[in-house]
Amino acid sequence: MPTPQPRLILLHKQKTSGRVRFLCLSSGVVAFTPLPVLSALRDDDYSPKVQIHPVAAVREAELKLGLPEGAIEPDAEFSAWVDTPEGDVPILLGVFTELDPPFAAAERTKSRFIALTECRQLSEVERNLLRRAYEHVLG
Repeated sequence: MPTPQPRLILLHKQKTSGRVRFLCLSSGVVAFTPLPVLSALRDDDYSPKVQIHPVAAVREAELKLGLPEGAIEPDAEFSAWVDTPEGDVPILLGVFTELDPPFAAAERTKSRFIALTECRQLSEVERNLLRRAYEHVLG
């Protein structure tokens, strides 16, 4: 069974204050295809046979958001895996590079930036993914 397409969590970390905000699309924080209902986050120590590098997924996100190349930087040190009915889905991390979040791109895509404290409406899997990403960027 082939590995399903990787998904991205896109975040902005303010360089001066350390404030972290996540891009929340209309479907949630996992860009750009929502995770199936029966998804479960794998343990931190889960080690798949295949490792996915985020460069291609990050470039695709830049194009979908109408951003120039280099507007999102891949964080190759972060990865998480979600067990889904279609197979394990790699979750990668992209970090916006500008000083401020790209609010215009978010508006164009009917998205918004949220803090970790604003994720109550998300699924348990997405909340746990955001927690892992948050701990990673602050760690």
